[in-house]
Amino acid sequence: MKTTTRSRLPALVIRQEDHARLMDLAVAALERMPGVAEELLNELERAKVVRPEKIPAASVQMGSTVTYKADAASRTVTLVWPEDADIAAGRVSVMTPVGAALIGLSEGQSIRWTARDGRVHEMTIERVHPPGAAQPAA
Repeated sequence: MKTTTRSRLPALVIRQEDHARLMDLAVAALERMPGVAEELLNELERAKVVRPEKIPAASVQMGSTVTYKADAASRTVTLVWPEDADIAAGRVSVMTPVGAALIGLSEGQSIRWTARDGRVHEMTIERVHPPGAAQPAA
């Protein structure tokens, strides 16, 4: 759950087909995991939805590998659908607090998010890696 006000939240861009699937996923999860589902729905409601060819290369989309800085440490993860998540392999589900915070952000943007333990964190997107590029260790 992000704690910044709407006027201070960074702009988001999401692919049309991902937006529709993410909406369905979030609505289906409202009873099981309301905090993350509501946060994801909030992000999806404010996102600019565009055709795939209009997505900026430096924006975090489903399947993107991204390096972000939070709590004075950089981490590199791949944002995935829940069924593909594997934290040990650096594949973070969009249905986690950090995953919901990542979707749609672009390089250089920062956002606050609340972890499951209630602690507020701020992350800054350092790099969105090109598809297929060798990634640094997380």
